[in-house]
Amino acid sequence: MQSAILYEPNPQTEMTFFLRRKKQGVKEQKCKARMNLTSMVGGGGDQRMLRDFVTPGVQGIASSIAHPTVDTNNFELKPAHISMVQQSQFGGTPLEDPNPHLSIFLEVCDTLKLNGASNDAIGLRLFPFSLRDKARAWLDSLLSGYITTWDELIRTFLTKFFPPSKTASLRNQITNFT
Repeated sequence: MQSAILYEPNPQTEMTFFLRRKKQGVKEQKCKARMNLTSMVGGGGDQRMLRDFVTPGVQGIASSIAHPTVDTNNFELKPAHISMVQQSQFGGTPLEDPNPHLSIFLEVCDTLKLNGASNDAIGLRLFPFSLRDKARAWLDSLLSGYITTWDELIRTFLTKFFPPSKTASLRNQITNFT
């Protein structure tokens, strides 16, 4: 039994159906892509607006200094301690020398003895209060938990604010002294 063509194909109609199917396929692809994006970003049940994704939130903000654990239950930095440290803040300008800042900071920290807390723990917690402007922005720009020890903090601070070029300049001044 042979099949008989019941109608003569119209090229215009065929083209219309082809374009409709193509358009429907594009819509389905976009819908699938949107579903994949939704599942990657917030999960299938998370129906948030785009502005919610770009609005800054508090989660994810952490200090670049990892604070060591303190064995005592009542360890607390009093406002007077913070005020003492803030009396000589370091701003990070090229005209400021980081060494006197560290000397003054260490003198202040040495006067504090807080319920068995180590000097490193006190210094690491107070140091951010001794910075302002560019220096504070630098500390905040470091990755969360980047600094874990007092020696590491001193090394990174001096590397940033007392660069080798400044060392070379001072060496040249000493060498060329007449």
